[in-house]
Amino acid sequence: MERVLRAYGEMLRLVRRLPKETRPYYSKYARENFVNYREVDSNDLDELFNRAYTHASWVLNKYSVDQSAADKLKEICNN
Repeated sequence: MERVLRAYGEMLRLVRRLPKETRPYYSKYARENFVNYREVDSNDLDELFNRAYTHASWVLNKYSVDQSAADKLKEICNN
C-alpha cells in the first residue's frame, strides 16, 4: 500500500508541472484511476504501475515537459 501512495503522490507532483488550465483534469483523472484500482489483485500491480508510468510519460511529452521529471515515478513503479 505504501508504494501505491508514493506513486499517487508523485503523480500529483507531476500534474503540477503541467499547464495550469490542464491540472484539474489530470489530477481528477489520476485520482479516479487510483480509486478504481483500489481493490486490485497484487499480481496485477506491476502492470498497473507500468501503465501509470507510461501514461504519465505520454502526458508530459504531450505538454513538452522534460521526461526526466518522471524519473522518481519510474523508480517507484519499478521497485
